[in-house]
Amino acid sequence: MNELEAVLAGELDRWQQAGKVAQFWLRDDDAIEPTAALDRLLHVSGTFSVPLTLAVIPAHTGEALAGRLQGEPSCSVAVHGWSHRNHAGPAEKKQELGGHRAADTVLAELSQGFDRLSALHGSRFVRMLIPPWNRIDAGLIAQLPGLGYRALSVFGPEKPAVLPLINTHVDVMDWHGTRGGRDPRTLALDIAARMRVMFDQGGTMGLLTHHLVHDEAVWDFMTALFQATVNHPACRWTPVADILREQRAATG
Repeated sequence: MNELEAVLAGELDRWQQAGKVAQFWLRDDDAIEPTAALDRLLHVSGTFSVPLTLAVIPAHTGEALAGRLQGEPSCSVAVHGWSHRNHAGPAEKKQELGGHRAADTVLAELSQGFDRLSALHGSRFVRMLIPPWNRIDAGLIAQLPGLGYRALSVFGPEKPAVLPLINTHVDVMDWHGTRGGRDPRTLALDIAARMRVMFDQGGTMGLLTHHLVHDEAVWDFMTALFQATVNHPACRWTPVADILREQRAATG
């Protein structure tokens, strides 16, 4: 048993003994076009039959990505803002969907992004908004259903909102340090901690990746995590569309 398996085994076994199954899902941000890194992501997730949701930047993508994803039945596509452009000031955290521009301007871009990705990806498209940098002005959220969005995904614990939140909870990247992969044991401990919350409160465990900037540590971690979880009866890697359907059914 490797270190990651050792950290997760106790929590997974606890779920199994309780007759529960933990839902995991995989979100990868900043997709635009076919690349060697995207090929590797699709290979790793496909090898273990892990469903993948790509957060695609509408302004910079096109037919090339849509063509590459043909024949990838376990891959879905969601809207990653419009152009992934920062409109915040130099002293603020980066935001594309903040209150720095007129709401009508931002909403028009989000509507255009929705229409563009829906046309390009058809049944692969999920009506979910993934804000760049995981930030969005609260005043915009109430307007998203009118544009066709059915879910929102940011980072961290879900909070009450006017439409379903399907968040990510563990980010593989050390953005404020090495800008490479985080320590595998720390990642495993974070996943186990999220599972303890889920055991009592429900919800999912969302893993956040960024294929364009992965180092070997990240690819190794993903492989080890999938090996430790995909065949365990207490874990199910779930398509995000299924999670959304289950949430909508549960809330009527």
